[in-house]
Amino acid sequence: MLRRSLGKLTLLLVLAGFSGSAGPLPPRGLLQDLAFHGPGALFGGFSALHMASDASGFLAVSDHGAFVTGRFDRDAAGRITAIHTGAMTRLLGPDGQPLADGMTDSEGLAVAADGSLYVSFEGPARVQRYAGLGKPATFLPVPPAFAAMPKNRALEALALAPDGTLYTIPEISAAPGRPFPVYRFRKGGWDQPFVLPRRGAFLVSDATFGPDGRLYVLEREFRGLGGFATRIRRFDLAETGLTRESTVLQTEPGTHDNLEGLVVWRGPDGLVATMISDDNYLPLFRSQIVEYRLPD
Repeated sequence: MLRRSLGKLTLLLVLAGFSGSAGPLPPRGLLQDLAFHGPGALFGGFSALHMASDASGFLAVSDHGAFVTGRFDRDAAGRITAIHTGAMTRLLGPDGQPLADGMTDSEGLAVAADGSLYVSFEGPARVQRYAGLGKPATFLPVPPAFAAMPKNRALEALALAPDGTLYTIPEISAAPGRPFPVYRFRKGGWDQPFVLPRRGAFLVSDATFGPDGRLYVLEREFRGLGGFATRIRRFDLAETGLTRESTVLQTEPGTHDNLEGLVVWRGPDGLVATMISDDNYLPLFRSQIVEYRLPD
């Protein structure tokens, strides 16, 4: 749905002679907003991000079923001075072959301590595990709730808790004003122990656990010609639900492009949110790395 809307928006802006806009003033806490590029027609569409513990090496996944590895050069203050990326490599299925057409809409990424990778998909809704880059996939069980999800609005966010429990959240809830279901994978099976409250028109883009053990949820609101607004909410996670909700970042529409991937880490001066954007393979959007200082 979003990709179709963006295609229409691109056409409207081209017909109107759109030449770019400075957009609103960046909100307080912005550290960096960097565009980056890479080789090949497959490059782009980034929907999730993982970074090494030193915030240098990174792994991103695109919504066309491909990984890219790269490196951030950072100065003593932690600011990115250069972004280096390699070629895109396709995600494999259980047979060791690239995922078939119709199976490639990869959206969420989580990396375990042993180096195994978990990827969530929108269509068909599922989570796959990889023992490492270039390895064949194994499928986690698919509960009935996943099969009932809309193909282009399914498992957008994937987060791995410090205890190894996986959490995934769909992009949309059942209706405006209804909470987002939160699904949990542990002990070989899925359950849905609690929900994420829905606030306004924002939809889920990603989720991650920060170094403080709290859950951070990245959300976006698409305002048509106004562009994207971005929000990050933070929660404490208990066995029975999410508590101590707070909004730690919210931007005006048009401040950044379509930010879809999130990592929260501790930089030299405190918590930092690093986000990656999905350019939707459209000429008016960019692949971006955006970083904000977050309140502790």
